[in-house]
Amino acid sequence: MYVGKLVFSQVMDFMPLHTFRRCVVRYRGNYKVKTFTCLDQFLCLAFAQITYRESLRDIEACLEAQSHKVYHMGIRGKVSRSTLADANEVRDWRIYADLALALITTARNLYRTETFLDDLDETVYAFDATTIDLCLALFPWAKFRKHKGAIKLHTLLDLRSNIPTFIYISDGKLHEVNTLDILPVEAGAYYVMDRGYLDFSRLYTLDQAHAFFVIRGKSNLQCRRIYSHPVDRSTGLICDQTIMLTADRSLTDYPEKLRRVKYYDEDTDKTFVYLTNNFTLPALTIAKLYKCRWQVELFFKWIKQNLRIKTFYGTSENAVKTQIWTAVSVYVLVAIIRKKLDLKISLYTMLQVLSVSVFEKVTLLQLLTKSDYRNDSGEISNQLNLFS
Repeated sequence: MYVGKLVFSQVMDFMPLHTFRRCVVRYRGNYKVKTFTCLDQFLCLAFAQITYRESLRDIEACLEAQSHKVYHMGIRGKVSRSTLADANEVRDWRIYADLALALITTARNLYRTETFLDDLDETVYAFDATTIDLCLALFPWAKFRKHKGAIKLHTLLDLRSNIPTFIYISDGKLHEVNTLDILPVEAGAYYVMDRGYLDFSRLYTLDQAHAFFVIRGKSNLQCRRIYSHPVDRSTGLICDQTIMLTADRSLTDYPEKLRRVKYYDEDTDKTFVYLTNNFTLPALTIAKLYKCRWQVELFFKWIKQNLRIKTFYGTSENAVKTQIWTAVSVYVLVAIIRKKLDLKISLYTMLQVLSVSVFEKVTLLQLLTKSDYRNDSGEISNQLNLFS
């Protein structure tokens, strides 16, 4: 029988504790704190994410029912609703944001050898945003409509690993295209975006930073064709053109040539027009790149269904951001475990199994692979054989 750590403690062992402590010191998270530290707060919120707790009352009740195991989970302070609510209210959310970014760096290094498209070695990002509806009476800081509140989660997703590399949380009134001004740009990388981000001055900024973009064009695009490249229409390609913008404002904002690819998708029975500043990739690869943008939509759907980011444990902006960044940390942590243990199961399956096993004493590898475990102490016995 395995007599080691709880499953929850084994999961948290993959968290860089020294990095977390530096984040706490950076923002003075434990200033004048005597019992319930930032680590206790994070472990409680991570427990809530893994086990799908809906409220502070749920967290308190579940941990109180297993009070003899709470210490072995790493939680040293007494867990109560009021203590956890106060911590979410006043402790800087940037502590957990910095931890999530450190975990993201680790995960990206682990997944950097994953294949994405056969003819593409560069990093490909999908940039999009999702809206989380809130009650304006409870969240008055989350402005959206006259009688409705919301926040937006602006996410840059690395399509090779499905790991978010940049997350910005704003109120619902901020238009998505404005976040291009704060987007970190990596030279040589590809940025795939929907037509809601079509702003030629901002796209020209990406071009000047030596990055590539693939974006869906609008139906009222004014341009003139300079050259038409041959295409294989049996693949769904309709045309591959080099163009110049003709509208005065658009031409001022983007004075260089653009590539226009028109593609018919049989699966959806729709025709798409893509704009890009890359002139070397095959036209069919451009179409495939944009089709992969759907992964960011699946990411949003996944985290909304499997993590606690639609119902919140607090109503302040600090509490909401703390919970979201904790959810991101748990997502990335599970992805790190999956890669380090070389597991073939999905993240969804991992979370489902972990959610009902956090208080068990079984090795993670045995739990997640259904393999038999033998507790071999490795000790050498000096007992003589009775029968030779």
